[in-house]
Amino acid sequence: MATDKELNDFLESVERRAFKQAAYAVRKDEAALDIVQDAMIKLAEKYGDKPLAELPMLFQRILQNTILDYFRREKVRNTWVSLFGGLGRRDEDDEEFDILASYEAEEGTSAAESSADQVERAETLRLIEEEIQKLPARQREA
Repeated sequence: MATDKELNDFLESVERRAFKQAAYAVRKDEAALDIVQDAMIKLAEKYGDKPLAELPMLFQRILQNTILDYFRREKVRNTWVSLFGGLGRRDEDDEEFDILASYEAEEGTSAAESSADQVERAETLRLIEEEIQKLPARQREA
């Protein structure tokens, strides 16, 4: 079992190398510091009672998993930012910002058509169907 002193000494000895490893992986110093801090806290909380010889392997696994967790969170965060990034910006004076009001339907979709246009199109299709039914069977097949 590692004592508190041994655990502290171990964490001090791997701090720089862990930071370099995380910084190389994520390319952001602030994020790398957070990752190393999270990995150290997880090691101390969950595995502080393990023998000193097991700590290096445990710490490396925790560090790698924490880096992977960072990338997963970034992927989700970037997805939401890209989805809502194109919407209209809220002004500081605008108290009643409605995200749906800023949504613009794409041209050519049914959402972009007015209800009058939709009714007119349905009526036109109905008239075409009626005229097709008046044709002889042989012409309707073609």
